[in-house]
Amino acid sequence: MADQTQDEEASPEVQKRIQASFDRQGLMSHLGARISHIAPGRVHIVLPSRPEVTQQHGYVHAGATSAIADSAGGYAAFTLFPEGTDVLTVEYKINLIAPAVGDHIEAIGTVLKAGRTLTVCRLEVFGVQDGRRRLVANGQQTLIRVNGPEQ
Repeated sequence: MADQTQDEEASPEVQKRIQASFDRQGLMSHLGARISHIAPGRVHIVLPSRPEVTQQHGYVHAGATSAIADSAGGYAAFTLFPEGTDVLTVEYKINLIAPAVGDHIEAIGTVLKAGRTLTVCRLEVFGVQDGRRRLVANGQQTLIRVNGPEQ
């Protein structure tokens, strides 16, 4: 799954379902995050750097970095789930490997293994400054497919 091309886009129906779910997330709205790319098994989320998301040294806070990584992985998995289902994180681990600095940070969630119930994703977060990307965090996540809300 992880070797799919970055240029491939999800179907319009899947993109609409992912974006609608993302738009219901209060935390992503509060942080100012947005989805920048939706492909089968891969989602990118961008978070602009601004004082409200930084810690005391001026770096993007680990909580904000982790939150967008978690959402990117969750939505990457969700792109592969059938209509009428939903996604929840079971667990994730993230390593903060460099200060999160730049004009913005970008989280990329990529499905490594899609199962009937559990899906495993790779999480990467890059600091982006003047078009140059630097890896600032990486991790792995397990997600569970659940039945969607009853209509």
